[in-house]
Amino acid sequence: MIPADLDLLRTPGAPALLPDGSAAVVAVVGPDTSLDAYRGELWLVPVDASAADESAADGPDGSGTGRARRLTHGHRDTAPVVSPDGRWVAFCRAPLTGGPAQAHLVAATGGEPVPLTDAPLGVSAPCFSPDGERLAYVARVPEDGRYAPGGDPSAEAPRHVTTFRYRMDGVGFVHDRPQHVHVLTVPADPGATDALPEPVALTSGAWDVTDPRWLPDGDALVATCTRHAGRERDVRRDAVVVPARERGTDAAALPALTDADAGSTLQVAGVRPTADGAALWLHARDLGPDGQDTVAALTGLYRLPLTGTGAATRAAGVARRLTDPETTDLSDAVLVPLEDGALVAVEERGAVTLAHVGDDGTLRTLLDAPHVVLGADAPVAGGPAVVTAAGPVTSGAVLRVDPGTGAVATLADWSAPLRATGRVRRPLDLTATSPDGYEVHGWLVTPDPERWGAGPHPTLLMIHGGPFAQYTHALFDEAQVLAGAGYAVVLGNPRGSAGFGRAHGRAIRQAFGTVDTDDVLALLDGALAQHPDVLDGARTGALGGSYGGYLTAWLTTRTDRFAAAVVERGFLDPVSFTGSADIGWWFGLEYVGDHGTPEGLAAVAAQSPMAHVGRVRTPTLVVHSEQDWRCPVEQGQRWFVELRRRGVEAELLLFPGEGHELTRSGRPRHRVSRFEHLLGWWSRHLPAGAGVAAGG
Repeated sequence: MIPADLDLLRTPGAPALLPDGSAAVVAVVGPDTSLDAYRGELWLVPVDASAADESAADGPDGSGTGRARRLTHGHRDTAPVVSPDGRWVAFCRAPLTGGPAQAHLVAATGGEPVPLTDAPLGVSAPCFSPDGERLAYVARVPEDGRYAPGGDPSAEAPRHVTTFRYRMDGVGFVHDRPQHVHVLTVPADPGATDALPEPVALTSGAWDVTDPRWLPDGDALVATCTRHAGRERDVRRDAVVVPARERGTDAAALPALTDADAGSTLQVAGVRPTADGAALWLHARDLGPDGQDTVAALTGLYRLPLTGTGAATRAAGVARRLTDPETTDLSDAVLVPLEDGALVAVEERGAVTLAHVGDDGTLRTLLDAPHVVLGADAPVAGGPAVVTAAGPVTSGAVLRVDPGTGAVATLADWSAPLRATGRVRRPLDLTATSPDGYEVHGWLVTPDPERWGAGPHPTLLMIHGGPFAQYTHALFDEAQVLAGAGYAVVLGNPRGSAGFGRAHGRAIRQAFGTVDTDDVLALLDGALAQHPDVLDGARTGALGGSYGGYLTAWLTTRTDRFAAAVVERGFLDPVSFTGSADIGWWFGLEYVGDHGTPEGLAAVAAQSPMAHVGRVRTPTLVVHSEQDWRCPVEQGQRWFVELRRRGVEAELLLFPGEGHELTRSGRPRHRVSRFEHLLGWWSRHLPAGAGVAAGG
């Protein structure tokens, strides 16, 4: 890839099946540098076998879309849901020119979308009631006098903060605009009038209510909420009941189905009623008795029996975990109730697989590696599932998966134009052994030998964030662009990463910079040893973002082997991070320890790059976003200054208006500019071989 290929990245979201299973509606989103915005459109994708046959390759016109057709055009359309009768699709539409997303309605056969809301801060997560007559959604409710359209934020009253959690990266301050569940009546004749339906706020109060889903009788919804008394000292979250016939119930008074006040140790991430409504499926993590044991707490599938109906729905027992708490970690992206269990997505060894979990906990894999599942839907009574998944040479395709036969067919894949450039490189699997005998898994992406020769090529060690995250088999623009510029890229999942079980993830708890350092260097050295004619061991660099920025900086305090480094949005000083980051009040304390005592401070300093910055001699490009509240910009600024004042070559690249997610969802032109700066930095410190000019 080259930086301009960013415009060819198209990623489908979670599919929404029509009730008869004949087709699915999928939002496909990608950057558009000409508009400096993200364009999202809804597509209708036929699901039958003939559609799969027509889309088996890249489609008759080379687009890869087969028989899929656009349902909407020209806006950033996302989050589609289909009405129970199959007539309507509700979705969220944000203007291309910027602004909050509003709920819209379009006929499943196509037509002009009709707006349903004009919430001042936008809406998200629409869902139809069982009878299709109402639409629930969540919207942030601003305090009086704040966030007025066209208003002057600097003239607002001071913010009075009394909680640890008061702001969020990518959102901003949240304590003065909590998120609540709303409902509106779907018009019988959409578009017949310009008047919008009158929304009703079902919840109110200071605490967010999220992820609403209707109970089968339509008299209540289930959702999640941090409503317990100890919310200031832990990160637990409850499943709650939201009465649908009452207005403005205070979130603190919502009936709890998992009750942290009564001793539940769960952080509930998602809720779905079972097909018969007799129980609730939960995505949740067990955080232990203190509610803070977050390090490598695996997300599991729980089943909670229910009693009563509507607003009187209550738990009829305790939630039972059906997946293994030590080995099975689920993605929040998939939780699909079926008559005989549920579909889930499992993070494992660089893949995100699709699995069926039965009511008894039996887990059966339906779609295995190298797929990276992004979303799924399936008929409740059984039948082919529709899955969106990325892979080594696609940023996302729509697949038909037959749970009975295991057959998998591609229905549409919007990455065909990107593959047609000939600039997508398929990663090579890589396994190495750390000094203590531990196996480390990763990949090697090499330059095209027709453009850059056979090698040896300068080699970059790339380190992911998290740390409890994983590099996957999915097409990765970061590695592809570097390989396109003539660099070999080594990347993988050292201890501390997700996808390899709880013990693997907890291996660096209060031990940052130990076995994780050993593992990434072992992966680099293993790649150099296994491919000596392709990789140049004398010309190496390191780069990473967030925790990857931490470990990159840490490596430069340990060794001078790298010709240069890129430290991006790094976690660089655990002491200042606590309090300045949106998760700082608990993240650093759990991962590196509490610096509040002399002994604790010494232990934290032993893991802190900033405490050892005097050892660095490696030229370093520091990249940060001005609005990053996850790893605040002061972390990068201080690293840059400390290097410069010690005579180390250092540059600082700051992106205005961006947050922590710049590389994934930042303004498209900023993403392209960032690539250009990175390639310029590497070309000065690790010039690649004699390839053709970029774009050739």
